[in-house]
Amino acid sequence: MGYREEDPHPAGAGYTPMVAPEQAELIRRWHERAYQAARAEAVAEQTFTYLGRTVVVPPQVQPITGMSHLLGEAVLAEVRAGDRVLDMGTGSGVNAILAASTAKQVLAVDINPVAVEAARGNAERNGVADRVEVRLSDVFADVDGRFDLIVFDPPFRWFSPRDLLEAATTDENYRAMTSFFRQAREHLTPTGRMLIFFGSSGDLPYLRHLMDEQGFAVEVVAQQDLTKDDQSVSYFTFRLT
Repeated sequence: MGYREEDPHPAGAGYTPMVAPEQAELIRRWHERAYQAARAEAVAEQTFTYLGRTVVVPPQVQPITGMSHLLGEAVLAEVRAGDRVLDMGTGSGVNAILAASTAKQVLAVDINPVAVEAARGNAERNGVADRVEVRLSDVFADVDGRFDLIVFDPPFRWFSPRDLLEAATTDENYRAMTSFFRQAREHLTPTGRMLIFFGSSGDLPYLRHLMDEQGFAVEVVAQQDLTKDDQSVSYFTFRLT
């Protein structure tokens, strides 16, 4: 979501990690290992069966992971008939497709043009293309109107992405995530809510800072913990109102 060829005035230019330096270095090591593994696996198109849907993911787009269900299941539980839904950073379009099983209208956006085409194809493949519109957009740049539900699975790391695949997990100085939170209320209905997926393998204190800064009420609706290099790592789906 955060990859750009040119970005002279990034919203996160003044970002300083809020995790301890040793934790930041550990996160960087985890990221590099995961990125190299992802590059090795992303040599061909992959097909996933996920929560009853079939999703085809090209090499330049983030695949379904072992933690994806924490957000996907929350989307299925949260979306209501009549909702207008925004899926920010849609990737393969999977959460837009899940939302469209109930919502009347879904707008899915991504900055990655390969993801945009993949999401369109997956919406068609799963029979919801009539309710899912997919656009190329840098955060809210090409988003209009207000939404009852916004879903966002932001890149966890604040590093500079080296390619489109890495841009699914890195957002330099959290430019995109910072912009998102500072504009989100302008795109929510008065009773609108958001689902945000994040983990402690990113700068979780900074995410909490952004949520608090904008005055959102926050609850955890899903959580899964695991151990990585003898360190506890937690993944969360937050519901914001």
